[in-house]
Amino acid sequence: MKSSILSLAAAFGLVVTLVASPALAGAGHGPQHGGVTREVKGVSYELVVKPDSLTLHVSDHGKPIPTEGAMAEAVIYAGNDKSTVTLAPAGDNRMTAKGVFKVGVGVRVAVTATLAGKQAAKVTFNLK
Repeated sequence: MKSSILSLAAAFGLVVTLVASPALAGAGHGPQHGGVTREVKGVSYELVVKPDSLTLHVSDHGKPIPTEGAMAEAVIYAGNDKSTVTLAPAGDNRMTAKGVFKVGVGVRVAVTATLAGKQAAKVTFNLK
């Protein structure tokens, strides 16, 4: 009797571990600022697009990466329109650009970001 109770408890513990592991593995990797996220070479990029601004947040497993000395350029593809904008460091782990931007489903933004002391990373975001 004790053996079957222990076996049942062990099986239950295994099921709980298997179910919880995927949820914990992705913790902190989703959008933190309401944007679209992508990861390139261990760096997470989150792009928040509004009609009057683009903001790129940069982090490493949830830890902000300073953008001082960084450079970024975004190419926005909206239907047949294509525009290019430069994002400038805006404190902490953000880079921003102000202007008038098309937003919404079907818009694609290709960002080339160069963080201080690192090689350029190309990140593509498909807006929802």
